[in-house]
This record gives sequence, structure tokens and C-alpha cells, in this order.
Amino acid sequence: MAVSAPVSEGPLARLDATQLGYLSRDLDAIRNDVTARLGAGDARYIRSVIRRQRQLVLVSRALLLGSRHKPLWLAGTAALSVAKILENLEIGHNVMHGQWDWMNDPDINSRSWDWDNASPAASWRHAHNYVHHMHSNIRGKDRDLGYTLLRIDPEQEWHPVYLFQPLYNLLLMAFFEWGVALYDLNTPAMLAGDKPREQYLGELKGIATKARKQIIKDYVAFPLLSGRRSWRSTLAANFTANVIRNAWAHSIIVCGHFPDQTYTFSEAEAANESPGGWYLRQLLGAANVEGSPIFHMLAGNLSFQVEHHLFPDMPSSRYREIAPRVREVFSRYGLPYNTGPFGSQLAMVHRSILRLAFPGGQPRPKGGSGRRRLAARFRR
Repeated sequence: MAVSAPVSEGPLARLDATQLGYLSRDLDAIRNDVTARLGAGDARYIRSVIRRQRQLVLVSRALLLGSRHKPLWLAGTAALSVAKILENLEIGHNVMHGQWDWMNDPDINSRSWDWDNASPAASWRHAHNYVHHMHSNIRGKDRDLGYTLLRIDPEQEWHPVYLFQPLYNLLLMAFFEWGVALYDLNTPAMLAGDKPREQYLGELKGIATKARKQIIKDYVAFPLLSGRRSWRSTLAANFTANVIRNAWAHSIIVCGHFPDQTYTFSEAEAANESPGGWYLRQLLGAANVEGSPIFHMLAGNLSFQVEHHLFPDMPSSRYREIAPRVREVFSRYGLPYNTGPFGSQLAMVHRSILRLAFPGGQPRPKGGSGRRRLAARFRR
């Protein structure tokens, strides 16, 4: 359950302006060090992941030509699910964040990349890279807080519709790409007059165009390629792979934002914040998930959500490397670093979704040791 507090005693009041300046300096040093060392090895990594993902797609499509045979259906569906997960998280999400723009490769660039997903790239970049990352966990500004569907913080006013959120959260999991595409439209802003109708209709047309391509690819073209005897089973395999990819992406993302001890903030708390204050808000609003290197790759390295929110345009392959350094910085400043096993983090999220479906809800006790005096511990 996310935690909120009044401005005078909120989590962002842990450090004063001088301390926030030192925090910014230390985190900037990590960023500058990694940026200075980016090179051929990093480029080989992303190109290798893209190549292997495309090879996996070819293998899965070949297997699904015989999808009427159960072993081939299972193997093809599993391979296609993994390929879609890699393309969505480690490749698409991170490329469109601009993490690989430094390569000056016209094919692996945030402005030219499109992904196997219902969201048009341009709409997603605005809603995610700008709205979410600039206003992370600010109530009323970060629309990713529950994707406007879920009550995940006691500060959110309760409405009877939330009684059904455990059910429609399951639907959101299964059809996550479509939910995000419609969420990016921001229909409430258009209805309130805050978004031009022409812009809204243009974005709606973009979603319709992208949806048509996705539906034709997965549910018409590839099933037909499997022939008269296998088209139905291939269609089922494609649908299953999409649901698996959607459920996995949903689970990774909610584990990075909504477990216990992730904080939300009022607009007043985040007003006029310094670079150090921005860094602090990113830390306190995010959570990591522990796992193996393969787990982290399949998570798009969003299992290092803390590092991703601190450095959203840093290549994702570097997050595992810098995580101990980031953790040491925050430990030195007496700040909490939220991390835990995948099962534990996911269980917290779904427990909160169930609890906050009902009226009320109390903030959980604050974690960390940030209230003690810290100035003497700073490295100058």
C-alpha cells in the first residue's frame, strides 16, 4: 500500500536543501561515470538482444506452422511469449526511452522505433517518458498511479466502482497493452476541455491504425500462414502469447511502483523541487525486484525500477552494475531502498488492490531511518 503524508512531515522532508544538493552530486557522479564508459560493448549488447529476439520469433513461427500438434503448439507458444516479452520490455520500452540514442543508429532510436504493442510509439513516449517520469507518484499529475482505474493509495477518494477493482485488475493484466493504449488517450482531459478535440481525434486515429495492424498480424496473417488445418490453433497460440506478455509486463510494472513503502506525494510537496529533490522523489516512489540475470533481462531490467527512475535514459543493461552504488549512496544518507523478492512484492500489490477496493485504508508505518541528523555523515 503506497504511503502518503502531510507536507510538513512528508517523506520529502527527510533532507534539507544542502543535503539534497550533496545527494544530487553523488547521483550525478554515478550517471557521469557510466556515460563516460558507454561504448562498443553496450552497443553489442542491445544489437545481440534484438537479433536473438528476432531469431526466437522465427523459431516460434516455424513451430506454430504445425500448431495442431500439441507439443509444437506448446513449444511455439512458449517461444513466442518470450520473444514478445523481450521485444516489449528489454527492447521496445528501453529503446523508446532514448537509452540507446547515443549510438546514433537510425534503426535503434527512440524517434524511429515502433513496437509489437497496441500503443502508438509517439503517444506512449509522451504519456510515459514525460507525464509519468517527470511527475512520478504526484497525486493528480502522474496518471500512472493506478492507471486511473485502480485505487492504490488511501489518499484517493473512494468510489463504489472500486469495489470491482480486483476483477477489472485481472482484465487489465490480460489486456494490458490495450488498457495502456486507451489510457494514453487521456479521455477525461478531452472531456474537461484540457485537451484539444482535434489532438484527441488524431491520437484516437493513431490507436485505431496501430490496432488494425496488430490484429491483422496476430489474428489473421500468421494464422492463415499456418494453413487450413492449423490456423485455429495458431490463432489461439498468438492470443495466449499476448496474454502472457501482458500479464508479465503488468506484474513487473506494478511491482516497481505499488508495493508497501512506496510513497505518493501531493503537488505542494513536489513544488519548486531541486534536482536533489527530484532524485529523492524517484527513490521513494519506486521499488526493486530481486532475481537472476535472466529474470532481470525478461523484466526489461525494470526490476531495477529505482535505478530506472533515477536514470531513465541510461542503458538498462547498466542498472544491475550501478544498483550497489545507488544503494550505498542512499544508505549513507539514511534513506530507505525498497527491494524484495518478486513473489513478495507482487503479493503486497494485490493485497493493497483488494484492501483499497473498500472504503478507508490506513497508511502503513514509514520505513527507513531518514529522520536522524545526517549532515556529519556526508562526503564533501
